[in-house]
Amino acid sequence: MEFNKKKVTDFLSNNAIVILLVLLVLFVGFTRKGFFSGPNYSNIITNVTPRFIIALGVSGCLITKGTDLSAGRMVGFGGVIACTLLQRPDYTAKFFENLPQMPLVVVLLIVMLITAFFGLLNGCVVAYLKVPPFLATLGMQTIVYGINLVYSGADPVGGLRSDFTGVATDPMFIIGKFSFKWLFLIAIAAGLIFWFLYNKTRYGKYMYAIGGNENAAEVSGVNVNRSKLKIYTLAGLMYGLAGFLLAAKSGGASVNLGLGYELEAIAACTIGGVSTNGGVGKVSGILLGVLVFELLKTSMQYLRIDTSYQFIVQGIVIIVAVALDIRKYTAKK
Repeated sequence: MEFNKKKVTDFLSNNAIVILLVLLVLFVGFTRKGFFSGPNYSNIITNVTPRFIIALGVSGCLITKGTDLSAGRMVGFGGVIACTLLQRPDYTAKFFENLPQMPLVVVLLIVMLITAFFGLLNGCVVAYLKVPPFLATLGMQTIVYGINLVYSGADPVGGLRSDFTGVATDPMFIIGKFSFKWLFLIAIAAGLIFWFLYNKTRYGKYMYAIGGNENAAEVSGVNVNRSKLKIYTLAGLMYGLAGFLLAAKSGGASVNLGLGYELEAIAACTIGGVSTNGGVGKVSGILLGVLVFELLKTSMQYLRIDTSYQFIVQGIVIIVAVALDIRKYTAKK
């Protein structure tokens, strides 16, 4: 009985944020009309999708005791590139006047390859130049933002093709009052791919080994530098995909698209059990963390809390999540 009591206590303390946020959601759901409704669920799913994809990219960096502060700017750059290549032929302010119509898949590949290149640069700086991930990706954040400013001229890009915006707005199927869009399918596919990578491949095995003990992993024959290159490159790929989807959802893009999303992704990963101390993290936990963080924001909107205070609450949640993660790591040691 004493053992069970300790387990319950540990569970409550380790999952305090998730439990409190779930209670908040239940309170809002039962006291605010429309929270438990099909349209609100569809809206939450639409908002969660790009954030989940960004969090998947960031998660590999965190598991190897790194981070990626350039994620949000890469998302914005990917979104701007997609918009400049997918404008309507009859749009008067086209970015490229004589550009022929390109298939969505081709544009998506172009966007993902460009952001993957910047992810590769992050990996090279972290793995071979031994620059701490925080500083390396902070520098890349500024570089990508500057390139985006030069490329777009700091002007917003709109006039998008309907097949592009339809990726975010057109329903894949409808069940009752619930509308499941293509975004939902893409998020599920990305989650399954990452689950397979993390649990069934050498890529995941090496990633967790590096996060657990980098020196021991290297002695065991793991090519640490090459693994980090793969992790940061894959993260870049995911940022490109998220930027493409976010631009379709927004109906346009500017240099500020994706601003601050890297912090939300890091917070969501930490809430979902991805340790900032490395070696720990599951795809299911990442999804839970993103969903809980989005539900927090939606709940505050339904409670009509001023936007300024919402940022304060989100900041507190991030600090508490990291503090609890460090507490768990210290307790294990």
